[in-house]
Amino acid sequence: MMQILAVVMALFSAGALDGEAGMMQENTSSSVASAETEAVVVAKQAEAGEKVEVAVTTPAVGFIFKTIEFEGRSYPYTVYVPPEYTAEKAWPLILFLHGSGERGSDGLVQTEVGIARAIRRDRRLCPAIVVMPQAPANGWWAGKMLEMAVGCLEETSKEYRCDPERLYLTGLSMGGGGTWALAATMPNAFAAIVPVCGFVGDFRAGPDEDAIKKVAEIVAPLPIWCFHGAKDPAVPVEQSRLMVKAVEAAGGTIKYTEYPEGTHNVWDNAYSNPQLWKWMLSKKRAPAADDESSK
Repeated sequence: MMQILAVVMALFSAGALDGEAGMMQENTSSSVASAETEAVVVAKQAEAGEKVEVAVTTPAVGFIFKTIEFEGRSYPYTVYVPPEYTAEKAWPLILFLHGSGERGSDGLVQTEVGIARAIRRDRRLCPAIVVMPQAPANGWWAGKMLEMAVGCLEETSKEYRCDPERLYLTGLSMGGGGTWALAATMPNAFAAIVPVCGFVGDFRAGPDEDAIKKVAEIVAPLPIWCFHGAKDPAVPVEQSRLMVKAVEAAGGTIKYTEYPEGTHNVWDNAYSNPQLWKWMLSKKRAPAADDESSK
């Protein structure tokens, strides 16, 4: 079975990262520093013929701080690995894209809001590995920053045993916009997507119906659960309403939860919902044509 790294890189080399509404460029030139964890062998020095005792370490679990080298710059990110992790089985892998308020360079603030907050309150909700990259100050989840985020996935899939058929994408606010953007750029990579108070294009200029229609047509085959607050003062709820209608018009089936009294931070409601986790983790990636031909 193809590894997640192979799935992602196949999409890169096939030109799947050409610009869609300001998304990634083809053929990343990133220089991703290897973060692979090799088994560390500790042995007693022994005379010839003497039995040697060997101990092998296992990968770290919990919330783990990491860095990735991308185009000459170091970017911090955090990976959550369930304490129950074992390499005896392949684990679901989730990419989480934070909002504008969590941008920075500490590699930690993006774990205080959204998916990580829900995990800290009840880790039983998420029996999956979660990758949480951090965009720099004034950064945006588009173009090169999405490439960097995919690089974090690649590095994690080298270190841990991940299931390439159970790769999920979610994000809130700015990250909700990034979720729509990345899903439209590489739709064959994800088993399901969950945009929370997201948008397509520059929502400050009003709905871009052409861009919404274009993205919807690409992502329509995907399982999607979209969340938004009806009284959101930051990202107009109309952004999600229009995306839902556009996905349905394109033949897709989309779940939509709108909180009547919800403002912007409806992510607390979304990520603490056990039904979301049950739904998402039940989905598996549909094999792409290239996957089938490679068997």
